[in-house]
Amino acid sequence: MSIERVRTYFKKYDIEEKILEFDVSSATVELAAAALGCEPQRIAKTLSFMADGQPLLVVTAGDARIDNPKYKAAFGTKAKMLSPDEAETLVGHAVGGVCPFAVNEGVRVCLDVSLKRFDTVFPACGSSNSAIELTIPELERYSQCVEWVDVCKGY
Repeated sequence: MSIERVRTYFKKYDIEEKILEFDVSSATVELAAAALGCEPQRIAKTLSFMADGQPLLVVTAGDARIDNPKYKAAFGTKAKMLSPDEAETLVGHAVGGVCPFAVNEGVRVCLDVSLKRFDTVFPACGSSNSAIELTIPELERYSQCVEWVDVCKGY
Protein backbone atom coordinates (compact mmCIF):
# COMPACT_ATOMS: atom_id res chain seq x y z
CA MET A 1 0.00 0.00 0.00
CA SER A 2 1.32 3.39 -1.00
CA ILE A 3 0.67 5.11 2.34
CA GLU A 4 2.87 2.49 4.03
CA ARG A 5 5.63 3.32 1.57
CA VAL A 6 5.32 7.01 2.53
CA ARG A 7 5.21 6.14 6.23
CA THR A 8 8.44 4.13 5.85
CA TYR A 9 10.02 6.99 3.89
CA PHE A 10 9.09 9.51 6.62
CA LYS A 11 10.56 7.29 9.37
CA LYS A 12 14.06 8.38 8.39
CA TYR A 13 13.01 11.96 9.16
CA ASP A 14 11.12 10.90 12.31
CA ILE A 15 7.87 12.50 11.09
CA GLU A 16 5.78 9.43 10.22
CA GLU A 17 3.50 10.19 13.19
CA LYS A 18 2.53 13.51 11.56
CA ILE A 19 0.60 11.67 8.81
CA LEU A 20 -3.13 12.28 9.14
CA GLU A 21 -5.58 9.59 8.04
CA PHE A 22 -9.28 10.27 7.56
CA ASP A 23 -12.47 8.21 7.63
CA VAL A 24 -13.53 10.11 4.52
CA SER A 25 -11.93 10.60 1.11
CA SER A 26 -9.37 13.34 0.56
CA ALA A 27 -8.84 12.42 -3.09
CA THR A 28 -9.66 15.88 -4.47
CA VAL A 29 -8.78 19.38 -3.33
CA GLU A 30 -12.34 19.99 -2.16
CA LEU A 31 -12.60 16.69 -0.28
CA ALA A 32 -9.19 17.16 1.34
CA ALA A 33 -10.07 20.70 2.45
CA ALA A 34 -13.34 19.43 3.96
CA ALA A 35 -11.56 16.55 5.74
CA LEU A 36 -8.95 18.93 7.16
CA GLY A 37 -11.22 21.91 7.79
CA CYS A 38 -8.91 24.26 5.89
CA GLU A 39 -9.06 26.50 2.83
CA PRO A 40 -8.84 24.59 -0.48
CA GLN A 41 -5.88 26.68 -1.65
CA ARG A 42 -3.74 25.23 1.20
CA ILE A 43 -4.07 21.73 -0.24
CA ALA A 44 -0.81 20.96 -2.03
CA LYS A 45 -2.03 19.00 -5.03
CA THR A 46 0.47 16.87 -6.90
CA LEU A 47 -0.06 16.69 -10.66
CA SER A 48 1.69 14.01 -12.71
CA PHE A 49 2.99 14.60 -16.23
CA MET A 50 5.32 13.09 -18.80
CA ALA A 51 8.13 15.40 -19.93
CA ASP A 52 11.09 14.33 -22.06
CA GLY A 53 10.12 10.68 -21.59
CA GLN A 54 10.37 11.04 -17.82
CA PRO A 55 7.62 11.23 -15.19
CA LEU A 56 7.32 14.69 -13.68
CA LEU A 57 5.43 15.78 -10.58
CA VAL A 58 4.42 19.40 -10.12
CA VAL A 59 3.09 20.28 -6.67
CA THR A 60 0.81 23.32 -6.76
CA ALA A 61 -1.55 25.20 -4.47
CA GLY A 62 -5.10 23.86 -4.44
CA ASP A 63 -6.52 26.88 -6.25
CA ALA A 64 -3.86 27.01 -8.98
CA ARG A 65 -4.26 25.67 -12.51
CA ILE A 66 -1.56 24.78 -15.01
CA ASP A 67 -0.87 27.63 -17.43
CA ASN A 68 0.01 25.88 -20.70
CA PRO A 69 2.34 28.59 -22.11
CA LYS A 70 4.24 28.82 -18.79
CA TYR A 71 4.47 25.02 -18.60
CA LYS A 72 5.84 24.78 -22.15
CA ALA A 73 8.38 27.53 -21.42
CA ALA A 74 9.54 25.73 -18.26
CA PHE A 75 9.66 22.17 -19.58
CA GLY A 76 9.95 22.58 -23.36
CA THR A 77 6.87 20.51 -24.10
CA LYS A 78 3.07 20.60 -23.89
CA ALA A 79 1.52 19.60 -20.57
CA LYS A 80 0.48 15.96 -20.91
CA MET A 81 -0.94 14.49 -17.73
CA LEU A 82 -0.38 10.83 -16.99
CA SER A 83 -3.37 8.51 -17.09
CA PRO A 84 -4.34 6.95 -13.74
CA ASP A 85 -2.65 3.67 -14.73
CA GLU A 86 0.50 5.48 -15.86
CA ALA A 87 0.64 7.52 -12.66
CA GLU A 88 0.46 4.46 -10.44
CA THR A 89 3.01 2.52 -12.49
CA LEU A 90 5.50 5.32 -13.20
CA VAL A 91 5.19 7.43 -10.04
CA GLY A 92 4.31 4.75 -7.50
CA HIS A 93 1.10 6.29 -6.15
CA ALA A 94 -2.50 6.01 -7.34
CA VAL A 95 -4.47 9.07 -8.45
CA GLY A 96 -6.17 10.56 -5.41
CA GLY A 97 -3.09 9.89 -3.30
CA VAL A 98 -0.31 11.04 -5.61
CA CYS A 99 2.29 12.86 -3.56
CA PRO A 100 5.93 13.91 -3.92
CA PHE A 101 7.18 11.48 -1.25
CA ALA A 102 8.57 7.96 -1.69
CA VAL A 103 8.19 8.11 -5.46
CA ASN A 104 9.77 5.72 -7.93
CA GLU A 105 13.32 6.32 -9.04
CA GLY A 106 13.62 8.72 -11.98
CA VAL A 107 10.57 10.82 -11.06
CA ARG A 108 11.38 14.53 -11.18
CA VAL A 109 9.68 16.67 -8.51
CA CYS A 110 9.06 20.41 -8.93
CA LEU A 111 7.25 22.78 -6.60
CA ASP A 112 5.21 25.63 -8.04
CA VAL A 113 5.61 29.15 -6.65
CA SER A 114 1.84 29.24 -5.98
CA LEU A 115 2.67 27.41 -2.71
CA LYS A 116 5.03 30.08 -1.38
CA ARG A 117 2.25 32.32 -0.08
CA PHE A 118 1.43 29.87 2.74
CA ASP A 119 3.22 29.06 5.99
CA THR A 120 2.01 25.45 5.84
CA VAL A 121 0.31 23.27 3.23
CA PHE A 122 -1.25 19.80 3.17
CA PRO A 123 0.01 17.32 0.56
CA ALA A 124 -1.37 13.77 0.35
CA CYS A 125 0.63 10.86 1.71
CA GLY A 126 0.07 8.12 -0.86
CA SER A 127 -3.58 7.28 -0.25
CA SER A 128 -6.94 8.87 -1.00
CA ASN A 129 -7.60 9.53 2.69
CA SER A 130 -4.33 10.97 4.00
CA ALA A 131 -2.38 14.21 4.32
CA ILE A 132 0.42 15.80 6.28
CA GLU A 133 0.86 19.42 7.33
CA LEU A 134 4.28 20.74 6.30
CA THR A 135 5.97 24.11 6.18
CA ILE A 136 7.23 25.14 2.74
CA PRO A 137 10.89 24.41 3.69
CA GLU A 138 9.79 20.98 4.99
CA LEU A 139 7.88 20.29 1.77
CA GLU A 140 10.96 21.26 -0.22
CA ARG A 141 13.18 18.99 1.85
CA TYR A 142 10.97 15.91 2.12
CA SER A 143 9.82 16.01 -1.51
CA GLN A 144 13.42 16.12 -2.71
CA CYS A 145 12.31 18.93 -5.00
CA VAL A 146 14.73 19.49 -7.86
CA GLU A 147 13.51 23.01 -8.58
CA TRP A 148 10.89 25.66 -8.04
CA VAL A 149 8.84 26.52 -11.13
CA ASP A 150 6.23 29.10 -12.10
CA VAL A 151 3.77 27.17 -14.27
CA CYS A 152 0.37 28.04 -12.81
CA LYS A 153 -2.36 30.65 -13.05
CA GLY A 154 -5.63 31.49 -11.35
CA TYR A 155 -4.50 31.82 -7.78
